[in-house]
Amino acid sequence: MEAAMNRKRLIGLLCFLASTRLAFADDPQLSPRMGVDEVVAAALRDNPRLAGMRAEWSAMQELPAQEGSLPNPVVTYKGMDSTDRFPGTDEQRYEAEQTIPWPGKRGLKSRLAGKDAETAGLEYEIMRRETALMARESCYELIAVRRSIEIVQSEEDVLKQMVQVAETKYSTGEVSQQDMIKAQSEIPMLRGKLLELQAREASLTARLNTLMNRPAAAPLDVTAEPPPSLPSDGIEALLAAGETGRPEIRAAQIMIERGTTRQSLMRREYLPDFMVGLEYRQLPEEDDMAMFMVGLEIPFWIGKTRAGIRESGHQIAAGQAALESAKRETQNEIHDAWYRAQAARQTLDLYEKELLPQAEQRFTASEAGYRAGQVDFMELLESERFLLNARLMRAMAEGDAGMRQARLDWAAGMSEK
Repeated sequence: MEAAMNRKRLIGLLCFLASTRLAFADDPQLSPRMGVDEVVAAALRDNPRLAGMRAEWSAMQELPAQEGSLPNPVVTYKGMDSTDRFPGTDEQRYEAEQTIPWPGKRGLKSRLAGKDAETAGLEYEIMRRETALMARESCYELIAVRRSIEIVQSEEDVLKQMVQVAETKYSTGEVSQQDMIKAQSEIPMLRGKLLELQAREASLTARLNTLMNRPAAAPLDVTAEPPPSLPSDGIEALLAAGETGRPEIRAAQIMIERGTTRQSLMRREYLPDFMVGLEYRQLPEEDDMAMFMVGLEIPFWIGKTRAGIRESGHQIAAGQAALESAKRETQNEIHDAWYRAQAARQTLDLYEKELLPQAEQRFTASEAGYRAGQVDFMELLESERFLLNARLMRAMAEGDAGMRQARLDWAAGMSEK
């Protein structure tokens, strides 16, 4: 009976552990296995630097309402009496004053603050797109590095087989001891390459974890994905998309609009602001009195207003230059990314369709020839190195194609969701 109870408890415990493990595996925050898009989404969602810029943008969006409101009114109390009876106050005055800017000034100030908020939003969008680009490029490079690690590790088995063949042929006196030593010396060199790749893997993993606000050493498995294909519309469609999609261009346009708005505001500084007030006076042994007041600010010191107008003109000129520069840089970046993406795709096709098959054929022929005594060991070793390099080049070319496509999408202003 007791054994049956213990068996039931054990089964229940195992079921609980299994369900807990499945729950953890389904949680994207806990599971280290992620696709490229999932990594990018996590970086955009959890990156602390982006979160800070997002909060700053939200704060800036509260400025237009503040700048467009009236100044606070001033309420004053005054008490007056002769000095021999002070601080007793027989006469008391209550005053309220309100400054009213010239019509249109508050609207321009609110619009100016709105331009500042829009600029903050564009700065956030620029950083957001750069973060997404860094995440995508790092993902494709990490995938390529891990494939290279697998290739190098499998190649060690090939070298060990070559060592066994050389040892067998040496034991029968078919080859010299030098062949066996050369084969054995290749393994440490291969392990050195493996250490370099593993160091790069750790660096890329730490970078991606940092972008996602995770511990740098946390495990991360980015699932292998084929590099996206080039857009079929051609470069002209990308150039047109860049004109409207790049936040750098919009930021330059906002700079011009801000300078124009500020110039309009400074021109209105030549016009006076108003002040209205109401005073209520309590007098001893007399009827209470009320007085209405209207004031007019005199814009006497016009030098600062003129300087402000000139400053705004310089801001407009700076914005126009920045806009022209942003457009030219966008065109250059799209052209550069387009041709590099094309070259990366063509290089990958070349490795897959020509270089790798030729390297495999060469190694197969060399290995058969060496076993038959028709090829010396150096030829076999060279063919093995050539095949290894072809496989590594193909893996890195695939990663490069993905990175180049990500750069092209960024240059054309493609937005990240």
